[in-house]
Amino acid sequence: MADDADLTIDQLAQRTGMTVRNIRAHQSRGLLPPPEVRARTGFYGAEHVARIELIKELQADGLPLELIKRMVVQAAGSSAELLRFTRGVREPFGDEEPQVVDVAQLAELFGPEASLLPKAEKLGIIRSLGEDGYELVSPRLASAGSELRALGIDASHALDVVAKVRRLMDSAARTFIDLFLETVWKPFDRAGRPDDQWPAVYDAMERLRPLAADAVLAVFQIAMGDAAEKAFGREIAKTPGGDGKRRGRG
Repeated sequence: MADDADLTIDQLAQRTGMTVRNIRAHQSRGLLPPPEVRARTGFYGAEHVARIELIKELQADGLPLELIKRMVVQAAGSSAELLRFTRGVREPFGDEEPQVVDVAQLAELFGPEASLLPKAEKLGIIRSLGEDGYELVSPRLASAGSELRALGIDASHALDVVAKVRRLMDSAARTFIDLFLETVWKPFDRAGRPDDQWPAVYDAMERLRPLAADAVLAVFQIAMGDAAEKAFGREIAKTPGGDGKRRGRG
């Protein structure tokens, strides 16, 4: 096959897994720039390949074609960089590999209560794989749940705790994303998304991953220390079996 710099439409279709008919349809909609015509034959290059890959991924995300058109047209000749950034955004922010488990293994984590599975799925802890079982998104979190059960905390109560923590983490995550948007993305966007700045934007997103995780963990450890000191200081000061007040002698 020709390299990405010199593809016929049939070769482009084979290279990208898209039909010739769909390629022509995307051209007619303005989603794909026309080929370079030489001796009555149209030739496509690396930008066309990257543009089609980008369109396919955005469609897989459920975006409508009109929105995709605006995005790819704004990207101009930077489809490859936009595709790289889009893929980077989808990458997990953690360092864990999901684990596939069956129903029996889930029962060990959540107990026999099948009613808890939809709640765990809603919280993003597990994903249903149909007949193939389930995917544990975070084995580390599942292990923590097992430890909570060993401490006598039932699965339902543990999920309630996770739900509260998830709400706090959603807020923390939004804080970091907003920070990225305000300090990196919006200035880049106002500048017209210059081609030569795409690598810096991608690098900033990659650097945000460990920075956000480290900051959240550090702040949580400080907060946990303060909360434990205050709470247990009060508890230890109480009279055993009492409500914190000295009992009078009768």
